[in-house]
Amino acid sequence: MSRLLYENSVSYQGYLIIPFVFGKADQYEIYSYKLLSEIGRKSQFHKAENPAQIYGNSVSNIVEIAKEHIDQNVDFESQRDIFQSRYVYRKNLIILFHENGRYFYDHYPPELLNNIAAPKLFKSEYECLKWIKQGLDGQHLGQRAV
Repeated sequence: MSRLLYENSVSYQGYLIIPFVFGKADQYEIYSYKLLSEIGRKSQFHKAENPAQIYGNSVSNIVEIAKEHIDQNVDFESQRDIFQSRYVYRKNLIILFHENGRYFYDHYPPELLNNIAAPKLFKSEYECLKWIKQGLDGQHLGQRAV
């Protein structure tokens, strides 16, 4: 599997659709997708890989396939779009959350949907993003120094 194409992710009906290149056939890329759910493990499709079991020939094609599958198999009603404040930095996905005057985040690396965020609260979105950026920049510098 190639890295997850977070920069092409789409928030839809309480899910984040994340495309990736599944493989190649005759020089053409074949796309698949993974899902994150706003209700987490309560959804049968949280962190699922291609539950529709259909592949696409482009990012837009696989996103439409995922949307159709979600529409036909919805397992909850979305209350809000928790994925609207998301960022991609150094190919990592950062999702910011705001509750009761505090900010926190989820952080997913480029190759897998494992949340590696530190359990830390921030006073502002800027403070949260700055802290994450410093951590990823430091990690990147450490990898280059080896």
